[in-house]
Amino acid sequence: MESMMGSSERSASSSTACRRPLLEVSASRFSHHQTFSRPSSSRQCGGDRFIPCRSAMDLDFAHAMLTETRKEKENAAAASPSREAYRKHLAETLLQNRTRILAFKAKPPEVMDTFHEVRADHNSSSRQTKSVKQRRYIPQSAERTLDAPDLVDDYYLNLLDWGSSNVLAIALGNTVYLWDASDGCTSELTTVDNDSGPVTSVSWAPDGRHLALGLNSSNVQLWDTSSNKLLRTLRGAHQSRIGSLSWNNHLLTTGGMDHMIVNNDVRVRSHIVHTYRGHQQEVCGLKWSGSGQQLASGGNDNLLHIWDLSMASRNIPGQNQWLHRFEDHMAAVKALAWCPFQSNLLASGGGGNDRCIKFWNTHTGACLNSVDTGSQVCSLLWNKNERELLSSHGFTQNQLTLWKYPSMVKMAELTGHTSRVLFMAQSPDGCTVASAAGDETLRFWNVFGTPEEPKPAKATNPGPFARSYNHIR
Repeated sequence: MESMMGSSERSASSSTACRRPLLEVSASRFSHHQTFSRPSSSRQCGGDRFIPCRSAMDLDFAHAMLTETRKEKENAAAASPSREAYRKHLAETLLQNRTRILAFKAKPPEVMDTFHEVRADHNSSSRQTKSVKQRRYIPQSAERTLDAPDLVDDYYLNLLDWGSSNVLAIALGNTVYLWDASDGCTSELTTVDNDSGPVTSVSWAPDGRHLALGLNSSNVQLWDTSSNKLLRTLRGAHQSRIGSLSWNNHLLTTGGMDHMIVNNDVRVRSHIVHTYRGHQQEVCGLKWSGSGQQLASGGNDNLLHIWDLSMASRNIPGQNQWLHRFEDHMAAVKALAWCPFQSNLLASGGGGNDRCIKFWNTHTGACLNSVDTGSQVCSLLWNKNERELLSSHGFTQNQLTLWKYPSMVKMAELTGHTSRVLFMAQSPDGCTVASAAGDETLRFWNVFGTPEEPKPAKATNPGPFARSYNHIR
């Protein structure tokens, strides 16, 4: 079970008070002694096609051809048409219609494939040669590093989120900052008092305008970031700090240290609409699926639950309503990520005593695969454009690892953080990933590449009933 790691693991710095948050960090502060370059593709050279390969010789066939008498050749020449047809059929069957004694060394498979493709294209103009997709170049260093003083080094919190309006929110101690990725400007949203702070979780609403803040005091604040106004405070749902948040349209689901998971309808005054009971310790991971029908929750009790929204609507008192309960992880389950291209596929990561990434079919409850990463799994993100998964880790390398799915072959390992990479967030276009670590830095990685430009869609007239967003009241 994951041990509680709070301020005792944070790196003490006497200059924290004079450091301004979310400013570009100079290269001299985090110097890299290792240089990285694009991998050079090694060319495989095959043998010359005019050089015979002894291992491919058929010595028995060669001996028979060399020792054949002149008389047998003359008889073969004077043979009847039926006998000649029989001889050809026999040669095709037994000798595979060979006419040469020596065989020559074959070219490498990739060369032969290219040869066949070119020959097929030459013989038939209607068939086109398949274009080979070049391997994407993945930069090995962060393209930008920002200072993040007072970032709480706590595995169970969720202090970073990137909204659909391309604004990144990060909680540093009692203060929440907003960093606009379009122009690089930083603004302070709010600073909570010491009785309520520090901020223990942040999460953007789907509209990218409203931001939810979970507090150490067990309350949740809802902010309108366009006007910097506090809209309302949700009270009474929990008895202790709220370390995890997840939105599902107008539902804000909160997970606390009191083991409780609560659905809050932010549109109504009596916001508590349902409570999930199943964990015995702090809930540190919450994620709604893309369809909004299933909720995944992970806790410090090493448990992973899948909850169904339709079962929650029945609201049967005194009954545990989880759809699946998984006990396979050996440490706290914080890292959760629903697959964008397969709705029933969930990836989960375990803490320091587990170190595994597991894949689940949430319809059947089957564990599809388990991969030992060798270190604490802090967060997970799927690539929106390719079948890839990114994981962030703790001791010993404090790295980000890019995996190819489903083979789970490592594509790249990104290093630079000097402490465990606790939080990750993905840009709206799915290309850039922001990572925040216990070393009090925020780094941006161009790990997922640039997506292909979509084809222009035909202009359509909107219907008379336009779908509007339900505003928070």
